[in-house]
Formats: sequence, C-alpha cells, structure tokens
Amino acid sequence: MSARDRILAKLRANSPSTAGELPDVASWYAGHRPVESAADKAQRFRHFIELAHAEVYRVSRDGWLQKLWEVLSARHIDKLLVSRDTPHGERALAELPQSGIACQAYTQAIESWKAELFHHIPASLTGARGAIAETGTLILWPDEREPRLMSLVPPLHIVLLDASRIHNTFYEAMTTEGWQDGLPTNALLISGPSKTADIQQTLAYGAHGPKELVVLMIEEDLQ
Repeated sequence: MSARDRILAKLRANSPSTAGELPDVASWYAGHRPVESAADKAQRFRHFIELAHAEVYRVSRDGWLQKLWEVLSARHIDKLLVSRDTPHGERALAELPQSGIACQAYTQAIESWKAELFHHIPASLTGARGAIAETGTLILWPDEREPRLMSLVPPLHIVLLDASRIHNTFYEAMTTEGWQDGLPTNALLISGPSKTADIQQTLAYGAHGPKELVVLMIEEDLQ
C-alpha cells in the first residue's frame, strides 16, 4: 500500500459514517439583527464604510450628477471613465462634458487600450448592485457593461448606490436577491479603498487598487 493509500484509508476510517445535521442559518440570522428602517440601514452602512476611509455623500436621484462634478472638481480631475450602456453612464456622457469633465466610455477590449487605462484614467464611475449595512460593504456585479477593471485600476473609484438596496446583513443580501440562482464571474464586496499590511502589520491604503473610494448614496427623502 502506498503512502497516499494509507493516508486515505486513515481518513476514511476516522470519518463519521453519516453527516451531521446542517445548522439552521436562517433561524440564527432571524435573531441576530433586529429589523431596521431604510434610514437606519443607510446610517449604519455609512458609519462602517467611512471607518474604512471611504467618503459618502447623500444625494437625490436628480442631483447626484452635481455632487459627482463637485467631487471631481475638488480633486482637479477632468476625465472620467464610464459605461455607455448604463443609465448613470449615459447621463454622465450627456451632461458632464458641458461642465468641463471629459467622459471616456469603456467600449474597447482591454488589450487595445491597456496603457491609456493604467496611466491616463484618473477616475471611474460604476453602479452598485446593493450594500450591506452590518459591515459597510458595497456589492458590485461586474459584467460586459462595467468590467472589473473599472473598479480596480483608476486611482479614484466613485460608486452610485441606491440606499433602498442596502441590506441588513450578508445573509439577507444573498437570500433576498436569490444569489443561489446564479452569480457573475466576479461578485465584488468592497469595504473601502484598497489596503494592505506589511510584515510589521502597518496598514497602508491605496497599495494595489483605488487610493480613494467615494460613494454617492441616493436617498428618496432628499430633494
């Protein structure tokens, strides 16, 4: 008997004959966090993502583009990467150039413009599928309209989030949205700008991705 066979034989001999009952996850989460209003979830999401060095601005459904312009102008940024095939991307393309912000649509294969993307695109705008209040986490589902590189490469990543899509917990997000029915190639959970820690456990931000994360949070009660 080979060493591999002996190891497998020991594992089989010591494994339980029948699998134990699965934990009742739904019941645990039912009592884990009380039901919250949309405003409470938005406030808790903002609290935790700001602890991770993100910026959050409350905006109206009609007024988010003005705040986007203010964020870019304050940083002296005059170029923005957007998607032509999303409502927010189309609006940015139609209105921002009139205010001095050139919009670059992501319409080419990465191989044909990699150098420009990595060296000449200072900021990008993407939409969020939702968010998680408990951890201050954005949920992004990249696709052919807004590829993964839009949220990974530009130094400033701006995310448009509808506050009505903020879930209480990660479990609530998965079950409410039916994640068991299918996921994209990349499902992203973002809780601040990129960060890393060296061997001395010193936390550094902006090391291997966006140095800044800005969230424009649309709330219905704002006019």
